Amino acid sequence: MWTALSQPPTPEPRLQPTNPATLIVAALGSAAVAWLIISTWYGSMPTLPWLPAFTLLALALVEFALAQQTRARIERKPGRPGVEPLAVARYAVLAKASSLAGAIFAGFSAGLTLWLLVDGQRLTAATRDLPAAISSLVCSLALVGAGLWLERACRVPKRPEDDDKPDIQ
Repeated sequence: MWTALSQPPTPEPRLQPTNPATLIVAALGSAAVAWLIISTWYGSMPTLPWLPAFTLLALALVEFALAQQTRARIERKPGRPGVEPLAVARYAVLAKASSLAGAIFAGFSAGLTLWLLVDGQRLTAATRDLPAAISSLVCSLALVGAGLWLERACRVPKRPEDDDKPDIQ
């Protein structure tokens, strides 16, 4: 209960920008898991599919286009309609989730690629699986970049009258 003399506490923002350390830890953890899984069961695994790489690339392209559109709408560029605040909040959540998922996939793909280059050189299947692993790594990194770009596009620009207020983005 607040009394007439006390003011309610100022709410802190709940959705913070993505911390790069979080993405790095997630990538390193999934790379370690990938190395363990691949080194144990690679001989009994089927050929690596290309579908994950294409899916990650498609998601990255969609998010990149969404980031461009959202930034233009937030900045109220001519010919662009306004943007719904709830939609921007949803895009920000999608961006955070995508950058984390991309980091996890990138770490796994990096662990797989590294194992194929280091320990898998003596296997014929490793040379066949290497292009799919490298493309998955590249597409995962593209998804991380697109997610971070979309997150940045969702930020509301400062207004001139906000210069005297602290920045709480």
